[in-house]
Amino acid sequence: MTDDDVDFLPGDGPTSGISVTLTAGTLQAIRERVGKRGLSAFLEKAAQRQIERDNLDELIADFDKVHGPADLEAVAAKRARLTGGTSNAGAVA
Repeated sequence: MTDDDVDFLPGDGPTSGISVTLTAGTLQAIRERVGKRGLSAFLEKAAQRQIERDNLDELIADFDKVHGPADLEAVAAKRARLTGGTSNAGAVA
């Protein structure tokens, strides 16, 4: 059985070397944060975060199909309650 036959969750399983193309500015910004030796770990974590965000977007879209979009005034009021700020009823959630 090969790794292609097994389903791994993001962050699990063996590592694989790949070639990635990045713009010079992006690569420079990453190296300034993590140095030359931390590049792979940074990209791994960034990819995992993006997958989590994509999955969350899909869940929100599914919820909206069933229940309709969120009430922006209610979201702003709850955000204000959580953060101790004022309610910005016109703010986008």
